[in-house]
Amino acid sequence: MLTDAQLAIVKSTVPLLESGGEALTTHFYKMLMRDYPQVHPLFNRAHQASGDQPRALANGVLMYARHIDRLEEMGPLAAQIINKHVAVQVQPEHYPMVGDCLLRAIREVLGAEIATDAVIDAWAAAYGQLADILIGAERQQYDAKAAAPGGWRGARNFVVTRKVAESEEITSFYFMPQDGGALLDFEPGQYIGLRMVVDGLEQRRQYSLSAPLRQQGQPLQYRISVKREAEGKVSRHLHDEIHVGAVVELFPPAGDFTLTASDKPLVLISGGVGITPMMTMLAAALPTGRPVHFIHAARHGGVHAFRRQVEELAAQHPQLQAHFCYERARAGDPAPYATGFIDAALLQQWLPQTRDVDAYFVGPKPFMKAIKRALGALGVPAAQSRYEFFGPAAALE
Repeated sequence: MLTDAQLAIVKSTVPLLESGGEALTTHFYKMLMRDYPQVHPLFNRAHQASGDQPRALANGVLMYARHIDRLEEMGPLAAQIINKHVAVQVQPEHYPMVGDCLLRAIREVLGAEIATDAVIDAWAAAYGQLADILIGAERQQYDAKAAAPGGWRGARNFVVTRKVAESEEITSFYFMPQDGGALLDFEPGQYIGLRMVVDGLEQRRQYSLSAPLRQQGQPLQYRISVKREAEGKVSRHLHDEIHVGAVVELFPPAGDFTLTASDKPLVLISGGVGITPMMTMLAAALPTGRPVHFIHAARHGGVHAFRRQVEELAAQHPQLQAHFCYERARAGDPAPYATGFIDAALLQQWLPQTRDVDAYFVGPKPFMKAIKRALGALGVPAAQSRYEFFGPAAALE
Protein backbone atom coordinates (compact mmCIF):
# COMPACT_ATOMS: atom_id res chain seq x y z
CA MET A 1 0.00 0.00 0.00
CA LEU A 2 1.41 3.37 -0.97
CA THR A 3 1.54 6.07 1.67
CA ASP A 4 -0.06 9.47 1.05
CA ALA A 5 3.41 10.93 0.69
CA GLN A 6 4.38 8.35 -1.93
CA LEU A 7 1.15 8.97 -3.85
CA ALA A 8 1.91 12.67 -3.91
CA ILE A 9 5.48 12.08 -5.12
CA VAL A 10 4.36 9.79 -7.97
CA LYS A 11 1.72 12.26 -9.10
CA SER A 12 4.27 15.07 -8.98
CA THR A 13 6.36 13.22 -11.59
CA VAL A 14 3.55 13.37 -14.20
CA PRO A 15 4.86 16.60 -15.82
CA LEU A 16 8.31 15.02 -16.14
CA LEU A 17 6.81 11.93 -17.77
CA GLU A 18 4.75 14.06 -20.13
CA SER A 19 7.87 15.84 -21.37
CA GLY A 20 10.46 13.08 -21.15
CA GLY A 21 8.70 9.77 -20.71
CA GLU A 22 9.73 8.40 -24.09
CA ALA A 23 13.42 9.11 -23.45
CA LEU A 24 13.13 7.34 -20.12
CA THR A 25 11.43 4.26 -21.52
CA THR A 26 13.82 4.08 -24.49
CA HIS A 27 16.71 3.96 -22.02
CA PHE A 28 14.76 1.43 -19.95
CA TYR A 29 14.33 -0.91 -22.93
CA LYS A 30 18.02 -0.79 -23.77
CA MET A 31 18.89 -1.82 -20.22
CA LEU A 32 16.23 -4.52 -20.10
CA MET A 33 17.36 -6.11 -23.37
CA ARG A 34 21.01 -5.94 -22.28
CA ASP A 35 20.68 -7.16 -18.70
CA TYR A 36 17.82 -9.65 -18.99
CA PRO A 37 18.05 -11.47 -22.34
CA GLN A 38 15.47 -14.01 -21.14
CA VAL A 39 12.72 -11.43 -21.78
CA HIS A 40 13.66 -10.92 -25.46
CA PRO A 41 10.94 -13.24 -26.79
CA LEU A 42 8.26 -11.16 -25.08
CA PHE A 43 9.03 -8.09 -27.18
CA ASN A 44 8.77 -7.40 -30.90
CA ARG A 45 12.11 -5.88 -31.87
CA ALA A 46 10.61 -4.14 -34.89
CA HIS A 47 8.32 -2.22 -32.54
CA GLN A 48 11.31 -1.27 -30.39
CA ALA A 49 13.28 -0.08 -33.40
CA SER A 50 10.38 2.03 -34.66
CA GLY A 51 9.86 3.58 -31.23
CA ASP A 52 6.32 2.18 -30.94
CA GLN A 53 7.15 0.03 -27.91
CA PRO A 54 8.80 2.83 -25.87
CA ARG A 55 5.98 5.22 -26.78
CA ALA A 56 3.38 2.67 -25.67
CA LEU A 57 5.16 2.10 -22.36
CA ALA A 58 5.57 5.84 -21.83
CA ASN A 59 1.83 6.28 -22.35
CA GLY A 60 1.07 3.44 -19.95
CA VAL A 61 3.40 4.75 -17.24
CA LEU A 62 1.95 8.25 -17.65
CA MET A 63 -1.63 7.01 -17.38
CA TYR A 64 -0.76 4.99 -14.29
CA ALA A 65 0.99 7.91 -12.58
CA ARG A 66 -1.84 10.30 -13.47
CA HIS A 67 -4.55 7.99 -12.08
CA ILE A 68 -2.61 6.19 -9.35
CA ASP A 69 -5.19 7.16 -6.73
CA ARG A 70 -8.12 6.38 -9.09
CA LEU A 71 -6.96 3.40 -11.13
CA GLU A 72 -10.46 2.70 -12.45
CA GLU A 73 -10.11 5.89 -14.53
CA MET A 74 -7.37 4.30 -16.65
CA GLY A 75 -10.22 2.95 -18.77
CA PRO A 76 -9.52 0.00 -21.07
CA LEU A 77 -5.72 0.36 -20.95
CA ALA A 78 -5.26 -2.09 -18.06
CA ALA A 79 -7.35 -4.78 -19.78
CA GLN A 80 -5.40 -4.29 -23.01
CA ILE A 81 -2.09 -4.71 -21.19
CA ILE A 82 -3.28 -7.81 -19.34
CA ASN A 83 -4.53 -9.48 -22.52
CA LYS A 84 -1.32 -8.70 -24.41
CA HIS A 85 0.68 -10.17 -21.52
CA VAL A 86 -1.47 -13.31 -21.45
CA ALA A 87 -1.11 -13.76 -25.21
CA VAL A 88 2.70 -13.95 -24.94
CA GLN A 89 2.67 -15.62 -21.50
CA VAL A 90 4.26 -12.98 -19.28
CA GLN A 91 4.99 -14.62 -15.92
CA PRO A 92 5.40 -13.29 -12.33
CA GLU A 93 9.18 -13.77 -12.47
CA HIS A 94 9.42 -11.22 -15.30
CA TYR A 95 8.13 -8.33 -13.19
CA PRO A 96 11.18 -7.87 -10.91
CA MET A 97 13.39 -7.66 -14.02
CA VAL A 98 11.22 -4.90 -15.47
CA GLY A 99 11.03 -3.10 -12.13
CA ASP A 100 14.80 -3.14 -11.66
CA CYS A 101 15.39 -1.54 -15.06
CA LEU A 102 12.57 0.97 -14.71
CA LEU A 103 13.88 2.30 -11.39
CA ARG A 104 17.45 2.48 -12.68
CA ALA A 105 16.24 4.29 -15.80
CA ILE A 106 14.36 6.85 -13.69
CA ARG A 107 17.52 7.48 -11.67
CA GLU A 108 19.85 7.69 -14.68
CA VAL A 109 17.63 9.75 -16.99
CA LEU A 110 16.25 12.21 -14.45
CA GLY A 111 19.45 12.45 -12.45
CA ALA A 112 20.04 12.16 -8.72
CA GLU A 113 18.95 15.75 -8.07
CA ILE A 114 15.41 15.02 -9.29
CA ALA A 115 15.27 11.24 -8.78
CA THR A 116 16.03 11.38 -5.08
CA ASP A 117 15.87 8.38 -2.80
CA ALA A 118 12.34 9.41 -1.83
CA VAL A 119 11.28 9.50 -5.50
CA ILE A 120 12.83 6.09 -6.18
CA ASP A 121 11.20 4.62 -3.08
CA ALA A 122 7.81 6.03 -4.11
CA TRP A 123 8.12 4.62 -7.62
CA ALA A 124 9.29 1.26 -6.24
CA ALA A 125 6.13 1.09 -4.15
CA ALA A 126 4.01 2.24 -7.11
CA TYR A 127 5.53 -0.31 -9.45
CA GLY A 128 5.06 -3.04 -6.83
CA GLN A 129 1.37 -2.15 -6.60
CA LEU A 130 0.97 -2.23 -10.38
CA ALA A 131 2.87 -5.54 -10.66
CA ASP A 132 0.64 -7.13 -8.02
CA ILE A 133 -2.50 -5.99 -9.87
CA LEU A 134 -1.28 -7.31 -13.23
CA ILE A 135 0.07 -10.59 -11.84
CA GLY A 136 -3.21 -11.28 -10.07
CA ALA A 137 -5.33 -10.49 -13.13
CA GLU A 138 -3.09 -12.53 -15.41
CA ARG A 139 -3.14 -15.49 -13.02
CA GLN A 140 -6.94 -15.44 -13.10
CA GLN A 141 -6.89 -15.57 -16.90
CA TYR A 142 -4.31 -18.37 -17.03
CA ASP A 143 -6.32 -20.42 -14.52
CA ALA A 144 -9.63 -19.80 -16.32
CA LYS A 145 -8.23 -20.77 -19.72
CA ALA A 146 -6.66 -23.95 -18.30
CA ALA A 147 -9.92 -24.98 -16.59
CA ALA A 148 -12.27 -24.20 -19.52
CA PRO A 149 -13.39 -26.97 -21.92
CA GLY A 150 -10.63 -27.51 -24.46
CA GLY A 151 -8.37 -25.11 -22.60
CA TRP A 152 -4.71 -25.39 -21.73
CA ARG A 153 -1.91 -23.59 -19.93
CA GLY A 154 1.28 -22.36 -21.58
CA ALA A 155 2.25 -23.60 -25.03
CA ARG A 156 0.50 -26.43 -26.87
CA ASN A 157 1.59 -28.11 -30.09
CA PHE A 158 -0.59 -27.60 -33.15
CA VAL A 159 -0.27 -29.00 -36.67
CA VAL A 160 -0.73 -26.82 -39.76
CA THR A 161 -3.54 -28.51 -41.69
CA ARG A 162 -4.07 -25.94 -44.45
CA LYS A 163 -2.20 -22.96 -45.89
CA VAL A 164 -4.24 -20.69 -48.17
CA ALA A 165 -3.20 -17.53 -50.03
CA GLU A 166 -5.95 -14.94 -49.45
CA SER A 167 -4.27 -12.13 -51.41
CA GLU A 168 -0.87 -11.22 -52.81
CA GLU A 169 0.44 -10.60 -49.28
CA ILE A 170 -1.95 -12.29 -46.81
CA THR A 171 -1.91 -16.05 -46.19
CA SER A 172 -4.15 -18.06 -43.87
CA PHE A 173 -2.85 -20.87 -41.66
CA TYR A 174 -5.21 -23.48 -40.18
CA PHE A 175 -4.22 -25.29 -36.98
CA MET A 176 -5.45 -28.43 -35.22
CA PRO A 177 -4.05 -29.73 -31.90
CA GLN A 178 -1.38 -32.36 -32.29
CA ASP A 179 -2.77 -34.24 -29.29
CA GLY A 180 -6.19 -34.58 -30.94
CA GLY A 181 -7.87 -33.01 -27.92
CA ALA A 182 -10.67 -30.49 -27.65
CA LEU A 183 -10.24 -26.81 -28.51
CA LEU A 184 -10.91 -23.76 -26.37
CA ASP A 185 -13.53 -21.51 -27.96
CA PHE A 186 -12.88 -17.77 -28.29
CA GLU A 187 -14.73 -14.49 -28.56
CA PRO A 188 -15.08 -12.85 -32.00
CA GLY A 189 -12.21 -10.37 -32.33
CA GLN A 190 -9.69 -12.17 -30.10
CA TYR A 191 -6.15 -13.17 -31.08
CA ILE A 192 -3.89 -16.10 -30.34
CA GLY A 193 -0.25 -16.22 -29.27
CA LEU A 194 2.36 -18.08 -31.28
CA ARG A 195 5.87 -19.17 -30.29
CA MET A 196 8.55 -20.26 -32.73
CA VAL A 197 12.29 -20.17 -33.26
CA VAL A 198 13.48 -18.02 -36.16
CA ASP A 199 17.19 -17.85 -37.03
CA GLY A 200 18.00 -19.47 -33.70
CA LEU A 201 16.03 -16.96 -31.62
CA GLU A 202 12.72 -17.55 -29.85
CA GLN A 203 9.97 -15.21 -31.06
CA ARG A 204 6.44 -14.68 -29.76
CA ARG A 205 3.67 -12.91 -31.67
CA GLN A 206 -0.08 -12.44 -31.51
CA TYR A 207 -2.34 -12.87 -34.56
CA SER A 208 -6.06 -12.27 -34.79
CA LEU A 209 -8.20 -15.35 -35.24
CA SER A 210 -9.81 -14.82 -38.64
CA ALA A 211 -12.48 -17.55 -38.75
CA PRO A 212 -14.93 -19.05 -36.24
CA LEU A 213 -13.83 -22.18 -34.43
CA ARG A 214 -16.89 -23.96 -35.84
CA GLN A 215 -17.38 -23.74 -39.60
CA GLN A 216 -19.96 -25.76 -41.49
CA GLY A 217 -18.48 -28.95 -42.89
CA GLN A 218 -15.08 -28.31 -41.29
CA PRO A 219 -13.38 -29.83 -38.21
CA LEU A 220 -12.80 -27.59 -35.21
CA GLN A 221 -9.67 -25.57 -35.91
CA TYR A 222 -8.03 -22.20 -35.47
CA ARG A 223 -7.25 -19.91 -38.39
CA ILE A 224 -4.94 -16.91 -38.49
CA SER A 225 -4.34 -14.79 -41.58
CA VAL A 226 -0.91 -13.20 -41.70
CA LYS A 227 0.36 -10.33 -43.83
CA ARG A 228 3.89 -10.77 -45.08
CA GLU A 229 5.76 -7.75 -43.75
CA ALA A 230 8.96 -6.71 -45.51
CA GLU A 231 10.79 -6.33 -42.19
CA GLY A 232 8.77 -8.93 -40.30
CA LYS A 233 10.96 -11.86 -39.26
CA VAL A 234 8.09 -13.98 -38.02
CA SER A 235 5.65 -13.17 -40.82
CA ARG A 236 8.30 -13.93 -43.47
CA HIS A 237 9.17 -17.17 -41.69
CA LEU A 238 5.52 -18.20 -41.63
CA HIS A 239 5.02 -17.44 -45.30
CA ASP A 240 8.28 -19.01 -46.50
CA GLU A 241 9.04 -21.84 -44.10
CA ILE A 242 5.82 -23.04 -42.44
CA HIS A 243 3.86 -25.49 -44.59
CA VAL A 244 1.14 -28.10 -44.14
CA GLY A 245 2.31 -30.69 -41.59
CA ALA A 246 4.52 -28.28 -39.65
CA VAL A 247 4.13 -28.20 -35.87
CA VAL A 248 3.92 -24.83 -34.10
CA GLU A 249 3.31 -23.82 -30.49
CA LEU A 250 0.22 -21.78 -29.68
CA PHE A 251 -0.89 -20.04 -26.49
CA PRO A 252 -4.62 -19.82 -25.61
CA PRO A 253 -6.77 -17.10 -27.21
CA ALA A 254 -6.88 -13.70 -25.51
CA GLY A 255 -7.96 -10.13 -26.18
CA ASP A 256 -10.61 -7.65 -25.04
CA PHE A 257 -11.54 -6.23 -28.48
CA THR A 258 -14.59 -8.42 -28.77
CA LEU A 259 -18.04 -8.15 -30.28
CA THR A 260 -20.69 -7.01 -27.79
CA ALA A 261 -24.19 -8.45 -28.10
CA SER A 262 -26.59 -5.73 -29.25
CA ASP A 263 -29.48 -5.08 -31.58
CA LYS A 264 -27.97 -1.82 -32.81
CA PRO A 265 -26.69 -1.68 -36.42
CA LEU A 266 -23.13 -2.98 -36.55
CA VAL A 267 -20.44 -1.10 -38.49
CA LEU A 268 -17.18 -2.97 -39.17
CA ILE A 269 -14.44 -0.83 -40.73
CA SER A 270 -11.02 -2.25 -41.58
CA GLY A 271 -7.88 -1.31 -43.44
CA GLY A 272 -5.45 -3.84 -44.90
CA VAL A 273 -4.83 -6.85 -42.67
CA GLY A 274 -7.13 -5.25 -40.09
CA ILE A 275 -9.87 -7.22 -41.81
CA THR A 276 -8.86 -10.38 -39.91
CA PRO A 277 -10.75 -9.86 -36.60
CA MET A 278 -13.68 -8.42 -38.55
CA MET A 279 -14.24 -11.78 -40.23
CA THR A 280 -15.03 -13.49 -36.91
CA MET A 281 -17.22 -10.56 -35.83
CA LEU A 282 -19.10 -10.70 -39.13
CA ALA A 283 -19.66 -14.45 -38.82
CA ALA A 284 -21.00 -14.03 -35.28
CA ALA A 285 -23.28 -11.09 -36.11
CA LEU A 286 -25.04 -12.39 -39.22
CA PRO A 287 -27.08 -15.16 -37.56
CA THR A 288 -28.57 -12.60 -35.15
CA GLY A 289 -30.23 -10.70 -37.99
CA ARG A 290 -28.83 -7.30 -36.93
CA PRO A 291 -27.97 -4.90 -39.79
CA VAL A 292 -24.27 -5.03 -40.64
CA HIS A 293 -22.31 -2.47 -42.65
CA PHE A 294 -18.96 -3.98 -43.64
CA ILE A 295 -16.45 -1.40 -44.93
CA HIS A 296 -12.93 -2.30 -46.02
CA ALA A 297 -10.03 -0.28 -47.43
CA ALA A 298 -7.09 -1.73 -49.36
CA ARG A 299 -4.36 -0.35 -51.58
CA HIS A 300 -5.80 -2.25 -54.55
CA GLY A 301 -7.67 -5.44 -55.37
CA GLY A 302 -4.55 -7.59 -55.41
CA VAL A 303 -3.99 -7.13 -51.69
CA HIS A 304 -7.67 -7.29 -50.72
CA ALA A 305 -8.24 -10.49 -48.74
CA PHE A 306 -11.62 -12.16 -48.22
CA ARG A 307 -13.54 -10.04 -50.75
CA ARG A 308 -15.18 -13.08 -52.36
CA GLN A 309 -16.21 -14.51 -48.99
CA VAL A 310 -17.76 -11.21 -47.87
CA GLU A 311 -19.65 -10.82 -51.15
CA GLU A 312 -20.99 -14.37 -50.87
CA LEU A 313 -22.22 -13.64 -47.36
CA ALA A 314 -23.86 -10.42 -48.55
CA ALA A 315 -25.72 -12.40 -51.22
CA GLN A 316 -27.01 -14.79 -48.56
CA HIS A 317 -27.87 -12.18 -45.90
CA PRO A 318 -29.90 -9.15 -47.03
CA GLN A 319 -29.05 -7.26 -43.81
CA LEU A 320 -25.35 -7.17 -44.79
CA GLN A 321 -24.11 -4.25 -46.88
CA ALA A 322 -20.48 -4.45 -48.05
CA HIS A 323 -18.45 -1.50 -49.32
CA PHE A 324 -14.85 -1.43 -50.52
CA CYS A 325 -12.40 1.42 -51.09
CA TYR A 326 -9.13 1.10 -53.03
CA GLU A 327 -6.41 3.70 -52.69
CA ARG A 328 -5.26 3.16 -56.27
CA ALA A 329 -7.26 0.56 -58.17
CA ARG A 330 -5.42 -1.62 -60.69
CA ALA A 331 -6.66 -2.69 -64.07
CA GLY A 332 -8.82 -5.76 -63.60
CA ASP A 333 -9.80 -5.03 -60.00
CA PRO A 334 -13.41 -6.21 -59.54
CA ALA A 335 -16.02 -3.47 -59.24
CA PRO A 336 -17.71 -1.89 -57.40
CA TYR A 337 -15.37 0.10 -55.20
CA ALA A 338 -14.64 3.69 -54.28
CA THR A 339 -11.18 5.11 -54.85
CA GLY A 340 -8.97 7.20 -52.60
CA PHE A 341 -9.25 7.15 -48.83
CA ILE A 342 -12.21 6.58 -46.53
CA ASP A 343 -13.33 9.90 -45.05
CA ALA A 344 -16.41 11.39 -43.43
CA ALA A 345 -18.03 12.07 -46.79
CA LEU A 346 -17.70 8.44 -47.87
CA LEU A 347 -18.87 7.13 -44.51
CA GLN A 348 -21.85 9.48 -44.72
CA GLN A 349 -22.93 7.51 -47.79
CA TRP A 350 -22.22 4.06 -46.37
CA LEU A 351 -23.38 4.30 -42.75
CA PRO A 352 -27.02 3.76 -41.78
CA GLN A 353 -29.17 6.85 -41.27
CA THR A 354 -29.09 6.40 -37.51
CA ARG A 355 -25.87 7.22 -35.71
CA ASP A 356 -26.85 4.97 -32.80
CA VAL A 357 -24.56 2.21 -34.06
CA ASP A 358 -21.83 -0.04 -32.69
CA ALA A 359 -18.70 0.75 -34.71
CA TYR A 360 -15.51 -1.33 -34.65
CA PHE A 361 -12.41 -0.40 -36.64
CA VAL A 362 -8.89 -1.77 -37.10
CA GLY A 363 -6.06 -0.93 -39.46
CA PRO A 364 -2.84 1.08 -39.72
CA LYS A 365 -2.63 3.89 -37.16
CA PRO A 366 -3.10 6.76 -39.67
CA PHE A 367 -6.17 4.95 -40.99
CA MET A 368 -7.57 4.52 -37.48
CA LYS A 369 -6.98 8.17 -36.64
CA ALA A 370 -8.90 9.19 -39.75
CA ILE A 371 -11.77 6.78 -39.02
CA LYS A 372 -12.04 7.86 -35.38
CA ARG A 373 -12.15 11.50 -36.44
CA ALA A 374 -14.72 10.82 -39.16
CA LEU A 375 -17.02 8.78 -36.91
CA GLY A 376 -16.94 11.55 -34.32
CA ALA A 377 -17.73 14.19 -36.94
CA LEU A 378 -20.71 12.15 -38.12
CA GLY A 379 -22.13 11.86 -34.62
CA VAL A 380 -21.32 8.26 -33.70
CA PRO A 381 -21.09 8.21 -29.87
CA ALA A 382 -17.51 7.83 -28.69
CA ALA A 383 -18.52 5.08 -26.26
CA GLN A 384 -19.87 3.06 -29.22
CA SER A 385 -16.72 3.47 -31.31
CA ARG A 386 -14.21 0.72 -30.51
CA TYR A 387 -10.80 -0.12 -31.93
CA GLU A 388 -7.83 -2.43 -31.53
CA PHE A 389 -4.11 -1.93 -32.18
CA PHE A 390 -1.97 -4.43 -34.05
CA GLY A 391 1.12 -3.92 -31.93
CA PRO A 392 1.71 -1.52 -29.03
CA ALA A 393 -1.24 0.67 -28.05
CA ALA A 394 -1.06 4.35 -28.89
CA ALA A 395 -3.17 7.45 -28.55
CA LEU A 396 -5.36 8.23 -31.57
CA GLU A 397 -6.08 11.81 -30.56
